[in-house]
Amino acid sequence: MMGELEVVAPGEVGVDEERLQVLLERARKEVDEGLLPAAQVAVAREGKLVAFETFGDAKPTTRFVIFSSTKAWVASTMWLLLQDGSLKLDQKVAEVVPEFGTNGKDVISIDQVMLHTSGFPRQMMNPLKWDDKDARYRTFSRWELNWEPGKYYEYHPTSAHWVLAELIERVTGQDFRDVVRERVVEPLGLPSFVLGGKAAGEADVALVTQVGEEMTPDELEALIGIRELPVTEVTPEATTAISLMPSRAAGIPGGGGLATAADIALFYQELIHNSKGLWDQEFLADATGTVRNNKPDILFKTPASRGLGVVIAGDDGLNHMRGFGKSNSPKAFGHGGAGGQIAWGDPVTGLSFGYVTNGMDAHMLRQARRGVGLSSRAANCASA
Repeated sequence: MMGELEVVAPGEVGVDEERLQVLLERARKEVDEGLLPAAQVAVAREGKLVAFETFGDAKPTTRFVIFSSTKAWVASTMWLLLQDGSLKLDQKVAEVVPEFGTNGKDVISIDQVMLHTSGFPRQMMNPLKWDDKDARYRTFSRWELNWEPGKYYEYHPTSAHWVLAELIERVTGQDFRDVVRERVVEPLGLPSFVLGGKAAGEADVALVTQVGEEMTPDELEALIGIRELPVTEVTPEATTAISLMPSRAAGIPGGGGLATAADIALFYQELIHNSKGLWDQEFLADATGTVRNNKPDILFKTPASRGLGVVIAGDDGLNHMRGFGKSNSPKAFGHGGAGGQIAWGDPVTGLSFGYVTNGMDAHMLRQARRGVGLSSRAANCASA
């Protein structure tokens, strides 16, 4: 059960109250207009929440599927294993998971998996088969390369993080979902974040709803130069299913976390301040602050600006293309999620921001503009 979260006065931590209200009104807008069924928003600074609001058909205790924003929580668990030497970035995955080293995948290193340059973005794992070890080992063995490892950057929606989950299990001897909870979630005091298991089944979850109309071919062509989006595993059917049992209980490591907006904002406060001393400070700063992959995205041609499991805003003027607002500092880092989930922290301003919704807007441009507008307003909230 979640305890009541303390929300301090904005001025207590140098947040401008008027700017904060502008942000909250923007977050409420599309719920009031009937487009989104529910949304939550949270802002934190100096380790404290200054806002945590829920709009629409949800409660403060309601958790939302945060999709790929889950990836940062799994990455933060990997950091612990990398900093203590249990794993090494340049280590070949197949050294730890021999079943993975087939079909040319024996050359793939752990850092390539974490940076989405490992070459198997279109391979899939049935989450309902994960707990059958033989079945998942056969799946790893069957996976083929889509392109040469290290050659390109193409976002791996779920495949890379199934590999990270397997690495976590091999070196700890524990279920990866337990490791994330015991080594990150509980030490940080954020027990309302859930990744799979019994708690995911019992949680009050805002079920995903598909909303809006898809962009027309003419609109797509005007925006990104193509008339049809490539088919990926991130389909309306898939995003809807993730919020339902039994997929929810499977705890998909690349996109199945359940959280409130407050969980996100407070998690990124810890990534900024490391107040619990959970991570080695030098390692943490490198993981969240060093761009290790700046290859252009295959679809949008935007340089990746990826750190070790997170995206870094960057100083090339394209931060708004990476899930940040136009007002963040170049050092802001985070990881968004399908349907417009937002999660970031900015070590320059000390602000962190979480936004979640269960309305999966089919109109890609409207969703993107909402995210940029929200993040820009959130980044402007610091008054000192």
